[in-house]
Amino acid sequence: AKAYHENEIQVAKAYKRAEAQAQRSYDAAMAQVVKDRDDALAKALQGREAAMRRADEAFKNAEETARTAYEAASQAAQQGREENIEKAWKVRDQTIEQAWQIYSKIAR
Repeated sequence: AKAYHENEIQVAKAYKRAEAQAQRSYDAAMAQVVKDRDDALAKALQGREAAMRRADEAFKNAEETARTAYEAASQAAQQGREENIEKAWKVRDQTIEQAWQIYSKIAR
């Protein structure tokens, strides 16, 4: 009976050791799962941040391109306006000159 009792104690200890080892293995596996998940999340966030930086850079480039195009169009419009004003003054001056020529011929 003593040997049977010793055997039960040994079996219980072995069971507890096996249970503790199984728990450690489970904990290690879960820790690895959590680490892998965290690594994947970090990588995804880095990718998201990189995509957001690229999108922000693309927006800034588009904004700069639009501003440059607007400034060029505005400058061209201003130059065209100035040219039209100069043409109008030339036509005015020519009209006045022609009127004086006609008046001079009539006045003689």
